[in-house]
Amino acid sequence: MTVAAPTSAELTETDLIESDPTDAADLVSIDSLLTETEIALRNEVRAFVNTTIKPNIAGWYEKAVFPLEIVPQMAKLGLLGMHLKGYGCPGRSSVEYGLAALELEAGDSGLRTFVSVQGSLAMSAIHKHGSEEQKNEWLPRMAKGEVIGCFGLTEPTAGSDPASMTTFARRDGSDWVLNGTKRWIGLASVAQVAIIWAMTDDGIRGFVVPTDTPGFVATPIEQKLSMRASIQCEIELTELRLPDSAMLPKARGLRGPFECLNEARYGIVWGVMGAARDSYLTALAFSKERMQFGKPLAGYQLTQQKLVNMALEINKGTLLALQLGRLKDAGTLAPHQISVGKLNNCREAIAICREARAMLGGNGITLDYSPMRHANNLESVRTYEGTDEVHTLILGQHITGIAAFR
Repeated sequence: MTVAAPTSAELTETDLIESDPTDAADLVSIDSLLTETEIALRNEVRAFVNTTIKPNIAGWYEKAVFPLEIVPQMAKLGLLGMHLKGYGCPGRSSVEYGLAALELEAGDSGLRTFVSVQGSLAMSAIHKHGSEEQKNEWLPRMAKGEVIGCFGLTEPTAGSDPASMTTFARRDGSDWVLNGTKRWIGLASVAQVAIIWAMTDDGIRGFVVPTDTPGFVATPIEQKLSMRASIQCEIELTELRLPDSAMLPKARGLRGPFECLNEARYGIVWGVMGAARDSYLTALAFSKERMQFGKPLAGYQLTQQKLVNMALEINKGTLLALQLGRLKDAGTLAPHQISVGKLNNCREAIAICREARAMLGGNGITLDYSPMRHANNLESVRTYEGTDEVHTLILGQHITGIAAFR
């Protein structure tokens, strides 16, 4: 006797969860809001994360290694500058980029950060503000992963207040000469090109700097407790000489770097939900297997309350990210709306990862499980591209019309 396979309407919730563990995080059928193309891209990146990143990330994190060998694979998937059009860039939608960021960060924040620094910061700076010569020289090779870029804005004493930067570019004939220090610059020691923001007599300007230029020194920051499978550096610029053609012609003032930062902030809105989802699913699986007092932890009311609260915030955060993505693709996304996503989703994601770690008990402090690694990484993600306080004040100004930054 042949039994017909159940239809989708006949599948129980248990069947769905067993078919794909990530379905246990989708309480409101978010996939129904995505197109077939978006789902296909999402699934392709998810498979890459499951086969290439997750089996190796504990070792990379423990040894503080950024795996350069996966960069060509990321390029082949179209993840580098994926939302940019032309010049050899993939030209995918904002929602597709967001979905990719979510899946990558389910693997590790540091590896999603690589895609963000490469595409949303370095490549976006050239794409938005560069000359045709600069775009043609750098973007095709960056999209292929042949050239790695970095983005030098933050300084040791100029984080949330980049207008106070002291890196200075002075005129010397037809050249520019740069002196200064940048800090917490992702990928700088492995990059072939750096976007450096410097004060000039005409205000803040951006420069495209080949990292083999004399006077450019990048030193990795060591002994980190967060983002260990990533690279952050201090850059020293000493009498670094550039031709006039190195300046980004369309970037003037802080608007130049801020437009790039908003691209990165948008990716973070999606990405952190990946870290949260992976931590939640880890805690869920553990609680269903861990027996205490004669039954699994998942059978206790307190455990179920924690799991429900985590799942609710993941669903709300993902829906928020999707709404921002649709607005971005429509060309109507406002800067304060990006702050809504960055502030809310980072805050909720780190709380979820910490809760998941606690649910694992003593096992949770080992790299056998992902939540504590995710939580540690999110301490950095919550800080860079605007702290909670900065985004709170951006929203406060939008709501009240009064700037309270000073």
